[in-house]
Amino acid sequence: MAEGLRERKKRQTRQHISDVATGLFMERGFEAVTIAEIAEAAEVSVNTVYNYFPAKEDLFVDREEEIIDRPSRLVRERAAGQSAARALMDQLRQDIRERHPYVGLSEGYDRFRQVIVESPTLMARLFAIQGKAVNQLGITLREEAGADPDDPRPEFIAHQLVGLQNAVLRSIIRGLAEGGGVDAVADDALRKVDVMESLLSDTVLNYAAKNTP
Repeated sequence: MAEGLRERKKRQTRQHISDVATGLFMERGFEAVTIAEIAEAAEVSVNTVYNYFPAKEDLFVDREEEIIDRPSRLVRERAAGQSAARALMDQLRQDIRERHPYVGLSEGYDRFRQVIVESPTLMARLFAIQGKAVNQLGITLREEAGADPDDPRPEFIAHQLVGLQNAVLRSIIRGLAEGGGVDAVADDALRKVDVMESLLSDTVLNYAAKNTP
């Protein structure tokens, strides 16, 4: 269905507030900026800000649902014959090669990371997002594998796969913080993905392989 005028205006207002807030956070840090200052800079009322973003951190992580669902979506959309682990690792390698923001290799990400680590509120939210991603992936793996309700493997495998991605991201962030060039850090990250893959059991690597037509 085509987007109506009212819906488009609401979407544009939400995006405008988010963009203004992000600019302020990047300039001054998350904790130093108030909702009132964001409202003033965006030329809206404080109530309008809260209508779109119930919590201050929602302004910084306004794509939370997309982030949480991404591992599950990649598993649901995997190719015939491909396992869940292969789908996630193939995408991780592609993200690294393409210098995607998801793996922290895009321009300006260092400042974005700094804003997060300097804010206890954002760090807590980040851990919560990661936990939700694991839970959602566990549910998806159980559905895709047709596992019994009391089978612990989907949840355990979800923890391993999301943990692998987080470990690679931390490695990238650390490499850039230590002054490594983007290309060198990316090459190192790809090597570490290969190492991590070699450490996974066949059960994990082949879990929930999608049936061929």
